[in-house]
Amino acid sequence: MSLFQRKPQTSDPVNYVTVGMNKTLMFVGLGNPGAEYDGTRHNIGFAALDAFAKANDFPGWQNKKDLKCQQAMMTLADTRIILVKPQTFMNLSGEAAQAVLAFYKLDPTKVIAVYDELDIDYGQIRMRQGGSAAGHNGVKSLIQHLGENFGRVRIGIGPKTPEKIDSAKFVLQALNKDQQSHIPELLIETNAILSELAYGSQLNAETRSFLI
Repeated sequence: MSLFQRKPQTSDPVNYVTVGMNKTLMFVGLGNPGAEYDGTRHNIGFAALDAFAKANDFPGWQNKKDLKCQQAMMTLADTRIILVKPQTFMNLSGEAAQAVLAFYKLDPTKVIAVYDELDIDYGQIRMRQGGSAAGHNGVKSLIQHLGENFGRVRIGIGPKTPEKIDSAKFVLQALNKDQQSHIPELLIETNAILSELAYGSQLNAETRSFLI
């Protein structure tokens, strides 16, 4: 077998040459497409992947209509990293993730989902492998299409205020001014987590704080 293998072309003709022994991870940021959703709590997954791509000089995002996503890809150390932002809207995120997974013939354990978590306070990021959706419709869709055994990087957006506000309305609102002022710290911490995973660290169950 040749050491180097050339991937077949997609609808956007880009040549992919990969080293046979390379590992592959797929980071899926959850959010809703469209400028009207930028800066909302529910789009923190998109923001985290955008920041990671910029910090690591990924090529520009490509629209992959056949895979229902925007995608960026490069190799860090010996790991091929595929960044995916589903363009299906949140509740159908699993359709895009499944399409990319099938195209690259990856196992769901190689997927790391990055998303907002209402039950975690803003200032904390929790990680784990597998688990339930905890009421998050985007994660429900991922579980429907991939099963439960994918990794999660859960970025806290709680607590819900006012307490009686509808959860669906709350997550589609922008972060408050104080939270927005701490976005740089949030993105530094998510970049650190994703970089550690890209360079070979295992996804352990732990909580990190980006506010002191």
